[in-house]
Amino acid sequence: MRVLRGLSSRLHPLDWLAGGILVCGLLFLATGLLPAGSAGDAMRRIAPLLAFLGTVIVLAELTSRAEVFDVVASGVARVGRGSYARLFVLCVVFASVTTITLNLDTTAVLLTPVMLALAGRVGIAAVPLAMTTVWLANTASLLLPVSNLTNLLAADRVALSPMGLAERMWAPQLASVAVTMGCLWLFYWRRGRRGAEHYVPPEVHRPADRALFRVCAVACAGFLLAILIDAVPLWTASAVAAALAVAAFAVRRRAALRLSLVPWRLLILVPGLFLVVETVNVNGLHELLARAVGTDGGLPGMLRAAGVGGGLANVLNNLPVYLAGESAVPVGNHDQLLALLIGTNVGPVITPWASLATLLWFERCHAQGVRVSPGRFMGTGAVLAVGALLASVGALALTG
Repeated sequence: MRVLRGLSSRLHPLDWLAGGILVCGLLFLATGLLPAGSAGDAMRRIAPLLAFLGTVIVLAELTSRAEVFDVVASGVARVGRGSYARLFVLCVVFASVTTITLNLDTTAVLLTPVMLALAGRVGIAAVPLAMTTVWLANTASLLLPVSNLTNLLAADRVALSPMGLAERMWAPQLASVAVTMGCLWLFYWRRGRRGAEHYVPPEVHRPADRALFRVCAVACAGFLLAILIDAVPLWTASAVAAALAVAAFAVRRRAALRLSLVPWRLLILVPGLFLVVETVNVNGLHELLARAVGTDGGLPGMLRAAGVGGGLANVLNNLPVYLAGESAVPVGNHDQLLALLIGTNVGPVITPWASLATLLWFERCHAQGVRVSPGRFMGTGAVLAVGALLASVGALALTG
């Protein structure tokens, strides 16, 4: 009993949420509400995703301990030359380009520690930098197939090449980033939120163990390069990079290798989410979504699809919601399908579980002791979600 009480006191609320969702999914399977075949299909679909999540978190944690992020952060701060306004623009561009060209989950895992280390290096509040990362990880993920896993899921149905998707989504992407910049400045970056007008750029950071630093830096660079050139599956790239970092720490700092490096919460939550959403889908969600989305391929129908995708993503999760919503959009309504994609990419900025990128971001912030008020996170996220969805869908309709 004492052991159970001790375990309970150490569990984070998100741990209870993850366990509860998984238990619900397993109960649905055991009672027959979720057919075994559907559950098996869902698990096969997410197996590579789970492998990616597990290995990329280990890579990020070890890279952080090797002080790679501290070196990068000090470089970014020096380029900003003491100006908060310049630093703000630099961070927005950095986060947007990383998300667009690499992947929103990569931004959440690798760029979040950079931003948090940057805050420590220049002595400014961590929350504005952290919010820049999590918001742009979602709202800057429209342009290319690699930018978001939902884009990859949509590739066959959208039937656009990477350049074709970019040509169709450049205006929505610019609109989304512009609204995000406005919300970031208003809620987190403007004077009074982050203090003085200037900061003192730091000195060059020199890591304590140069060998560990070099190996982990190479592992991260190789991981990013493999994603950029699409040479191997995402999970393979992260697994190889994580194995290289683990090997380096096994030689240089074995005590840092602990089971707590593995993101058990995410590995429990993600299967649970898919099981629950799959249960709802086979028991009437498709019909509800079809009625909610409608058949109008014009602006009203596009707004409905985006609103349904974004709203439901914040209730469940954007990946399974996109898969469920895709089948509800009429086959010929390509703009409506793109609007659904906008909703499931840009909209999941309100609840912690709305996208895997947000979950990864919470994991990184929790690991480094950064806390964001849930009320403020959800309130400001709601303003961003509504504004970015309206602006992005409007831009899509105007450039169609």
